[in-house]
Amino acid sequence: MGYFPNWRPASGATVLPDEKLPAAAAIPMAFQHLLAMSGSTILAPIIMGFDPNVAVFFSGIGTLLFFILTGGRVPSYLGSSFAFIAVVLAVMSAPGATIGHALGGIVICGLIYALIGLVVMAIGSAWVEKLMPPVVTGTIGMAIGLNLAPVAVSQLGMKGEASAGHMIIALLTVLAMGVVSCYGSQALRRVSVLMAMVFGYLLVLIFGGTLPGVDAIDFSKVAAASWFGLPQFTAPVFQWSAVTMIAPVAIVLVAENLGHIKALGSITGKNMDPYIGRGFLGDGIATMIAGAGGGTGVTTYAENIGVMAMTKVYSTLIFPIAAVIAIILGLSPKFGALLQTIPAPVLAGLAVSVFGLIASAMARIWVDNKVDFSDPRNLFTAGVALILGAGDFTVTFGGFALGGIGTSTLAALVIYQLLGLNRKA
Repeated sequence: MGYFPNWRPASGATVLPDEKLPAAAAIPMAFQHLLAMSGSTILAPIIMGFDPNVAVFFSGIGTLLFFILTGGRVPSYLGSSFAFIAVVLAVMSAPGATIGHALGGIVICGLIYALIGLVVMAIGSAWVEKLMPPVVTGTIGMAIGLNLAPVAVSQLGMKGEASAGHMIIALLTVLAMGVVSCYGSQALRRVSVLMAMVFGYLLVLIFGGTLPGVDAIDFSKVAAASWFGLPQFTAPVFQWSAVTMIAPVAIVLVAENLGHIKALGSITGKNMDPYIGRGFLGDGIATMIAGAGGGTGVTTYAENIGVMAMTKVYSTLIFPIAAVIAIILGLSPKFGALLQTIPAPVLAGLAVSVFGLIASAMARIWVDNKVDFSDPRNLFTAGVALILGAGDFTVTFGGFALGGIGTSTLAALVIYQLLGLNRKA
C-alpha cells in the first residue's frame, strides 16, 4: 500500500473512499459538499465578528491539509467549528480585546489538539475513549449550546419600538429552518441553515426599510469590491487569559472528530480507526493555520457526512476539489462583501436555531449510545457540568481565567473519573 490509495474507477451505485468518479460527476458532487458546509461555515465567523471570506479560504486550506495528512483515506470537509463561538465571544467582551487575542487562543487550542493527535498515533485511541465516554462528550457539547443561549437571546431582542420588525424576521427565519428540516427533501435538509438564510435574506430584500427595525440591504460595498484579491488576514496576539479560555475547546474537537471518524467507518464499511490520530493531527494543524491568519478554528462537518450517506458517494477525491473551489471563493472580495450584507435579524434567527441544535444534537449522543442515567455516576457528571456551562461559571486565579466552557469540560472529565474509582461495574 502506498501513502495515498490507488483510486480506481467506481463500478457500482456506492462509491467507496478509494474509488473515483469521472470529472463530470465529481465537480457537481464537490459543489454539493461545499453547499452543505457553507451555511454554518459562513454563519460562525459572522457571529464571532470574524471575516467570513477568510474563514471560507482557510476551510479550503484546512481540508487540503487534512486530505494530505490522512493519506487521502478519510472523506471529510473541514469547516468553521461552532465550539469556538462561546469562548471567542467571551474573550472579545473583555476590555481592550481584539480579534487577534481570540486568534491566539485558537492557535494554542489547535496546537493542543495536534499534540493529542501525535499521542494517539503513538499509542492508539483507547485512552481517549476511556477518558471521554459518551456521557462526557455529550455533556460537554450540550454545555456549549446552553452557554450560547444568552448570546442568541440578546441578538433576538432589540430595545424600543424597533424590536417588532427585527423579531418578526428573526422568528420567521427560525420557522423556515424548522420547516425545511422537517418537511424538505433529504437534499434540502442537509442545507437547512443555508435555506433559512436565503429565506430571511429575501424577506429583508422585500420588507427592508418598511418594517420597524429592519433596514434595507446596502449593496454599495458589494458593487465597489473587486472580483479577485487576497483576503484580509489578521495576526494572532497571545494573551494568557484568552488562551486559557479558548484552549479547553480542544477536548470538544477531539470528541467531535472521534465521533465523525467512527461514523465514517460505519457508513463506508471501512475501518477508519487507524487514521484517528492522523485525523486529529490534520484538524489541529488546520486550526493552527487558520488562527494564524484570521480564520476560525475548524472541524469535520456532520453536514458533509449526511451528504455522503444520502448519495452513497464516499470518494475522498471529491474533497480536494471542494477545497480548491472554497479557496477561489475566499480570494474574491466581492463574495466576502456579499456575505457581509446578511441582515442582523436573519443572523439572530439563525443563532437561535443553530445554538439550540448544538445542545439538542448532543443529547443524541446519549440516546445513540444508550447512556444509562439511572446510574448516579452519569447523572451527577452531566448535572454538575451542565449547570457550570449554562451558568458560565468562571474561575479566576490572578491572570488565569477558566470560563464556563472550560469549567464545564474540566468538571465532566474529573467528576466522571473520580466517581468511577473502586466502583463495581
